[in-house]
Amino acid sequence: MERLKSVQHVIVVLSGKGGVGKSTVAVQLALALMDRGKKVGLLDVDLCGPSIPKMFNLEGRSIHQCSEGWLPVYVDKEQRLGVMSIGFLLENDDEAIIWRGPKKTAMIRQFLSDVHWQDTEYLIIDTPPGTSDEHISVMENLRSFNPDGAILVTTPQAVAVGDVRRELTFCRKTGIPVIGIIENMSGYVCPHCTECTNIFSQGGGEALAKETGVRFLGSIPIDTQLSQELQDGKNATELHSMASVREVANRLIAVDKDLP
Repeated sequence: MERLKSVQHVIVVLSGKGGVGKSTVAVQLALALMDRGKKVGLLDVDLCGPSIPKMFNLEGRSIHQCSEGWLPVYVDKEQRLGVMSIGFLLENDDEAIIWRGPKKTAMIRQFLSDVHWQDTEYLIIDTPPGTSDEHISVMENLRSFNPDGAILVTTPQAVAVGDVRRELTFCRKTGIPVIGIIENMSGYVCPHCTECTNIFSQGGGEALAKETGVRFLGSIPIDTQLSQELQDGKNATELHSMASVREVANRLIAVDKDLP
């Protein structure tokens, strides 16, 4: 766990339910922070559904080891964005992870203790949905390092907002600070005219933030081009939706300056 001491900011991305685009938000935040000149790490602890390697077109890549530990797989030649995922340890993409809690806990502990993040400024940890073994393992192992806290992802609908409310309770019971709430899928960006149209309801995430006294970090619209641009190895930071993500990243950096 000593290797985490070189990381300046550790941020956990949580959501009380699946399907809210939590991994996509984690990827976009990592890209936006990298675009701001930060060195970023992205740790995927969704052991049963690792999607980060595919989203970055890193499938088939393997983990290398040095004297300091495992080296993350880097997205760019300048090594500004490193990724670690169990997806890099599987023999094929169709292999299922059928593990009980203790084995999951051991794997997460190894990810947190054995990866050499070097001089990473921001480590984003993408978690599976819910409040299960993986989340408890992450929180217990990070507590001694005083992580910045958690970002909660919701969509505008009332069902998703209700699940995030339960996630807030989880954070408070486990003693992890809540940095703020992000409302994902807040409108749809047309790939032709770039106009953002409201599909679902709107403002649920911001209303929940006000109700619970938590910072609202911003809204991110749906962008159908994002996944394809990433998988094609293109510069997704130029997409129209990334303007909203950059605003979220700017608020996140401002929040970090206010943290003790």
